[in-house]
Amino acid sequence: MSSFKLKSSFMRILNPKNWLLTLAILGSASGLIVAQVPAFPVSDLDRSTHPGVDFDQFANGGWKTANPIPGTESRWGAFGILDKENREVRLKTIIKELLANPQAKAGSEAQQIADFYRSYMDTELIESLGTRPLKAYLDMIAKAKDLKEWNNTNAHLAGIGVSGVYGFGVNADRKNSKWNAVYLYQSGLTLGEKGFYTKTDSSAEAIREAMVRHIDKMFLLAGWKDKKPGTTILQFESKIAGFQLSNVELRDPEKTYNKISKNELAQLVRNLDLERYLKTMEYDFQELIVQHPDYLKNLNSFLATQSLETLKTYQRWQLLNSFATALPDKLQQESFHFNNTVLKGVKERKGLEDRAIDATNNILGMSLGKLFAAKYFPESSKKKVAEMIENVRTVFGERIDALSWMSPETKIEARKKLAAFTYKIGYPDTWKDYSTIEIKANTLIENIISARKWRVNEGRNKIGKPVDKTEWGMSPQTVNAYYSPMNNEIVFPAGILQPPFFNPDADDAINYGGIIAVIGHEFSHGFDDKGSKYNAEGNLDNWWTEADRKSFDALANKYIEYFDRKEVLPGLNINGKLTIGENIADLGGLTLAYYALKKSIDKKGAPAPIDGFTWQQRFFLGWAQVWHTNITEKALRQQVLTDPHSPARDRINGPMPHLKEFQEAWQLKPGDALYLDPASRIVIW
Repeated sequence: MSSFKLKSSFMRILNPKNWLLTLAILGSASGLIVAQVPAFPVSDLDRSTHPGVDFDQFANGGWKTANPIPGTESRWGAFGILDKENREVRLKTIIKELLANPQAKAGSEAQQIADFYRSYMDTELIESLGTRPLKAYLDMIAKAKDLKEWNNTNAHLAGIGVSGVYGFGVNADRKNSKWNAVYLYQSGLTLGEKGFYTKTDSSAEAIREAMVRHIDKMFLLAGWKDKKPGTTILQFESKIAGFQLSNVELRDPEKTYNKISKNELAQLVRNLDLERYLKTMEYDFQELIVQHPDYLKNLNSFLATQSLETLKTYQRWQLLNSFATALPDKLQQESFHFNNTVLKGVKERKGLEDRAIDATNNILGMSLGKLFAAKYFPESSKKKVAEMIENVRTVFGERIDALSWMSPETKIEARKKLAAFTYKIGYPDTWKDYSTIEIKANTLIENIISARKWRVNEGRNKIGKPVDKTEWGMSPQTVNAYYSPMNNEIVFPAGILQPPFFNPDADDAINYGGIIAVIGHEFSHGFDDKGSKYNAEGNLDNWWTEADRKSFDALANKYIEYFDRKEVLPGLNINGKLTIGENIADLGGLTLAYYALKKSIDKKGAPAPIDGFTWQQRFFLGWAQVWHTNITEKALRQQVLTDPHSPARDRINGPMPHLKEFQEAWQLKPGDALYLDPASRIVIW
């Protein structure tokens, strides 16, 4: 699914996990039932901890004690709880209703969802088939006679969503965002990020050793006879990793924008027969944007030194790994053990029904989302969220006008960009036609292939055409939000518009600390270290004066250094450069939400304290409640190494010393851990 993978890399996502969704307002066409959820339960508090020492523990210590991580999860917090509620109630209800209607029209969302779910639940058939549904692709791998034929097999595999050493995708051109362009990006690492292959600490070494054992066992369980596949693949991928950009380097939209002609690309990969590859993929273009040209040059030379058997073992592994969760249970269990227990510390698999629901949602998310939106999301919520967004826009404009470090010239351009912000709420206004995805009740792997081919074909059909600005990058049932720099838009799926993010029964302070801060977070992504490089039209373009850009970068670098000093585990610190975009967005979101709340209170009058807390204090309790989380040590380590989001504890505590509003609300003084003197505080937006 190369086009989807590329698209997601251009979005700034609020939360690292795309959890499923639940809503605060339940109902159907016949009526609504309002779910009563406490605004902020005082039982969540740990009053033995001073808020100025560890605000996360003070606000969430009681919650953490009462909410241990379930055995099926690697982390447990607001997103996971909403996912569980959604899966066990709403999505399951929709699917059961569809299963009870055998007369669904072929190609309809109802037929596709029901039959895909049936195909996943048919464990007896899955066991009897083994890996035979992959035979055509295994035969193709086996028949390749040289490097060029091997690379053509990569094209066939890419067409069914299997990763290779590089990948193509289609998205808006970063410097001409009204038109779609072809992108070519680095790919192909089992562990996802080069640091896992290059670090020499004991944890990284243990993961690599576990990877070798895992691959060896997967080949054994599949009945494949490759010699020492685990060692072969680790050595192969370690070399590839050495050519790749790090996750920090990949954050630079200018460094990773290299437009070249198709002929120039052919020279970079002359050993790979690019023309045949593109013909197989049915990709037709004259120029494209390459993420990292040197990677392709080094890859071209390296692959020519590898034995054909090594290359084929790598392809077989990519195919097996890509479909592992749709194969017999022994393969599913081993895949779960490595990817969840070894890497994340998860103790047990979900039950079959839950896995079937997750798989259905992963493959047919938008089809399921269409039914979900019709059943559970009231149109009235769109209006409420739109009003909140406009309130944040107003405050952001006032903040820009008041900035002391930005010149009037740049403020004009910043205001233009802010005015051009658009937004999507809830679900798409128009739905794509998914009817050509062929889904049958007894062909699980074929169903997955059909859906993946549809996505690849969708990307292919966009090449050289105008960008569809109405398109969504998330399904409606996703508990998340994102900012798209090339659309200059913020998007709020229906899933996030519920407690603790938005609670219609809560006081304003809790909601402003929740959903309004989330809205402010997404607005701020348009002005973080990456988003600030795109103009009002969504094009990569410098709209800053040289002096203002230096001032912004200086503030951002100080914030990077601040987070670099935060130790998460012994010897493991947050990577400030990797997380700077999200950290700026958190700081900006909190600031915007606070002053939007203050503006409202200035009109309405200050409310009386609730549970002994002022509105200022409850605002920050609302933010802490959004991010309350328990997480396994393994998952925390993996997050720090790979994720652009800081751990939840640091998303809560991290911005607080830089907010004078927090210092005043909790009456902090010098010596408190979360106190900073005014001269040391960083104010960006």
